[in-house]
Amino acid sequence: MNFNSLGYCLYLPVTLFLYFLLPRRLKNPFLLAASYFFYMCWEPLYALLMLTSTAATYLCARLMAGRFLSRRRLWLVLSLVLNLLILFFFKYYNFAAELTGRLFSLLGGSFTPPLSGLLLPVGISFYTFQALGYTMDVYRGKLDAERNFIDYALFVSYFPQLVAGPIERSGNLLPQLKKAHPFRLQAVFEGSVLFLWGMFKKLVIADRLAVLVNFAFDAPPGEAGGFQYAAAAVAFTVQIYCDFSAYSDIARGSARMMGIRLMRNFDAPFLAASIKDFWRRWHISLSTWFKDYLYFPLGGSRSKQAWRRYANLMAVFLVSGLWHGAALTFFAWGLLHGLFQVASGLTKPLRERALAALRVSQTNPVLTGFRVLFNFALVSGAFVFFRARSVMGALSVLKRILLYPFTGSVWEMGLSGKDLTAVLVAVMILFIVDGVSRKRDLTERIAGRRWLKYAVYFFLLGAMMLFGVYGAGYDPQEFIYFQF
Repeated sequence: MNFNSLGYCLYLPVTLFLYFLLPRRLKNPFLLAASYFFYMCWEPLYALLMLTSTAATYLCARLMAGRFLSRRRLWLVLSLVLNLLILFFFKYYNFAAELTGRLFSLLGGSFTPPLSGLLLPVGISFYTFQALGYTMDVYRGKLDAERNFIDYALFVSYFPQLVAGPIERSGNLLPQLKKAHPFRLQAVFEGSVLFLWGMFKKLVIADRLAVLVNFAFDAPPGEAGGFQYAAAAVAFTVQIYCDFSAYSDIARGSARMMGIRLMRNFDAPFLAASIKDFWRRWHISLSTWFKDYLYFPLGGSRSKQAWRRYANLMAVFLVSGLWHGAALTFFAWGLLHGLFQVASGLTKPLRERALAALRVSQTNPVLTGFRVLFNFALVSGAFVFFRARSVMGALSVLKRILLYPFTGSVWEMGLSGKDLTAVLVAVMILFIVDGVSRKRDLTERIAGRRWLKYAVYFFLLGAMMLFGVYGAGYDPQEFIYFQF
């Protein structure tokens, strides 16, 4: 059930109505049933897989809390191994099998491991990491093991953020699920603003930019010009941001309507002046998950040896790349971001000395603007690997951009002048909202003023009706991060 489908637009108000109508003791059991129904709309059988992960992490946490057999670490390891094995089998087995076959072929052998024909369960990376984060928090003593299985199962499967995040922390979401949330009109208004803003980003920007992106990246090799590939790389960078942040906003809006606040997953990432700053603002729930549960356990930046600190960084970004997908393109994407971070750290003293010699302040607006543009170029270049079908395909795209930068026209990429104008104006609005919302919560400000909220409703709904990608023959486009 896509967020941008008619089905969800019917499912959400019905769920909200019944949730507020039911007595408190039945609210969470109802939400749990509604969440499993939501998930089963994709593939009913895979709900059992989510239930297995839920039961395993719940039981291991309870055994840890009770110090059963005085083996707290054993139950943690058991939880990690079981869940990661499930994730590996469904997401990475075919990738590992194909790499093994290639390795044997290079060595002169002929071994070909059998491939699995199973579909990738939707959202498995998200709910697995959410459940494992809970287990590790219990092991570290940050929270008590949850006794109520229904509340914990709802934490893992809560429908707004189930499929593509944000990856919630148990310390934030679980206490909220255990509280009573009576109907509040203000909360509905706040959630509606987030919901409509997310739909605007998806229908007006992301799905329209997809036309430019698909034209170039799906074209036969060498058919698109260098300028078209460059335009497509920039378009994909904005598309994936609008697509993913749209999902997060719709999820946060849906939860806000019932009084639950999910964490913010993006913070104007394209205004970042460095790759390090970019990752503070991009997919915040995942980057902080890796920081807390992988980077710090590896030693983080505590080591006095520079090579060790950089090795920890590279490990995190390589794992992050593979988390996004079982393909060498995602591995290359993670590798590039790790190398960007290492290069930034190694050149920092040199850059600081150069600025001091030139008497240029770190806060110089011209320098900041240059850094933002340069950082955006790096991010867009790395996203070529994210979108390309193969590493060689990505290298071919970058080669054409560098060697033939003025070939091809954006007017030949499938969008009319009206569509290009509409998407450019929408992107400008996006950047303005991102910049303003960094300093204040626009959702509460808008929802708290009657004339303003209705003006925003009218504008967003009107823009979606006039410029949204939908209608006869349109199949609601899945959100890009559904595949992860």
